[in-house]
Parts: sequence; C-alpha cells; structure tokens
Amino acid sequence: MKTLYKPLSLLVSTLGAVLAGTVFKQVWKRVSGEPDAPNATDRKYTVWQVIAAAAVEGAIFGAVKAAVDRAGAASYEKATGAWPGEE
Repeated sequence: MKTLYKPLSLLVSTLGAVLAGTVFKQVWKRVSGEPDAPNATDRKYTVWQVIAAAAVEGAIFGAVKAAVDRAGAASYEKATGAWPGEE
C-alpha cells in the first residue's frame, strides 16, 4: 500500500511548490511593494536585500512543503488506514 503513496506524494509536493511560490510572491509584494523578488545578480538591490529575500523564500517554501507533505500523509492514512512514512 505504501508504494501507492509515492506517485501521490510527488503530485502533492508539486502542488505544494506552486502554492509556496504564490505565497512567497504575495508576501514579497506586500513587504517590498515590488512585484518580483531580487535575483542574486540584480544590481539595483543590496547584498542584504538579496539575502533577506532568499531567506524569506526558503522559510516559506520549507513551511509550505512541510504542511503540504504532512496533510498529504494524513489524508493517505485516513483513506487507506496506513501511515506512509516512518512510525
């Protein structure tokens, strides 16, 4: 039964990444007033702005991934009765 979880997990993770990108973009827009976060090679931003944007993006992606993965595992358990990960 746990092998069935692998393709489901891939789909859930992909959707989580899309959600995390959307959440980060909205947070960045509200905090900075700009539509896009700086890239490491954007000259108009200071090094600290680039690092801060990357740190916020990483934190949001990590939190959303953990929440989505956990919700997927819990839903799988509810549907099949088996926990997909280590117990």
